[in-house]
Amino acid sequence: MNTITGTHVVLPGLVEPDELRVETFPVVDPAAGQLLVEVEATGVSFAEQSMRRGRYFGQPAFPFVPGYDLVGRVLRVGPGETESLIGARVATITKTGGWATHVVVQSRDTVVVPEGISPDEAETVVVNGVTAWQMLHRSARVRAGQTILVHGANGGVGGILIQLAQHENIRVIGGASPRHHEALRAAGVEPVDYNDPNFAARVRELAPNGVAAVFDNIGGEMTRTSWDLLAPGGTLVGYSIISEASKPGSLLLAFLRALGRLAVWNALPNGKRASFYDLWAGHSTRPARFRAHLENDLARVFALLADGTITANIAARFPLEKAGAALALAESRTLNGKVILIP
Repeated sequence: MNTITGTHVVLPGLVEPDELRVETFPVVDPAAGQLLVEVEATGVSFAEQSMRRGRYFGQPAFPFVPGYDLVGRVLRVGPGETESLIGARVATITKTGGWATHVVVQSRDTVVVPEGISPDEAETVVVNGVTAWQMLHRSARVRAGQTILVHGANGGVGGILIQLAQHENIRVIGGASPRHHEALRAAGVEPVDYNDPNFAARVRELAPNGVAAVFDNIGGEMTRTSWDLLAPGGTLVGYSIISEASKPGSLLLAFLRALGRLAVWNALPNGKRASFYDLWAGHSTRPARFRAHLENDLARVFALLADGTITANIAARFPLEKAGAALALAESRTLNGKVILIP
């Protein structure tokens, strides 16, 4: 096959966003179980922001190419893969490597994108959409008529979670900075400032009997507050520990402390449940189950996006070579939605 030269963005170490490197590389052919994808859209998430600081649990050693997920067209397939995939638009979760023009991906982590959905719109709901769907329906199992509290309601996961909940007639209280409250109200969310010293009291005013579920990406003391705000039988779902990302010390220890606290709470006889959502759970130990859930859940989210039930919230678009500027903007925490990179 003809040799292809690609371009990717390299995170060389603990650097500022403007110190990311744009480099060319020879594109290799896919092996068995792999696909070569020409990337049409990838994105900036909190994972890449944490990796830049060396504060993402399990990140690879520097230097590496960031990029947690991507959408693109299949150029080549590895031995044993169906050739009918060539030319298909697909979405893939990668954890790293997505900030490139061409990426060799694992076919088992890849789902076909329905026609009629643009690549940048699809990109907003790959990891964010699967995460939101699985937390709402698999982790918390919230029902119509119940009330939930979503921290980071203006973020990528929060924005999709809100729409999925409202589609199921679930009331949403959204924790966010005041600059995002107007947009949240317009979206049908009851906003609360999570930096307000009276945050818990305000939530109790809105939900005197407690909330059915809290989706917590903050961690630390907010996790304790979230647990106390649950109704009897309610569920706390943690999915990040943003409050620890900028602190010194071992992130692993902070993560283990968080898991230990959730385990202790689960042993209490009050009917409440607590868990920490991990998108990659079962990826190695139960691969068939992991694949089935990924394919089913992302297909459901894509269907809702295609029919207009949910909408893609794109905060900004940047060309791939401007990834540093895109990362800096995402880190400003002034946005409502996801920053997209277009190779």
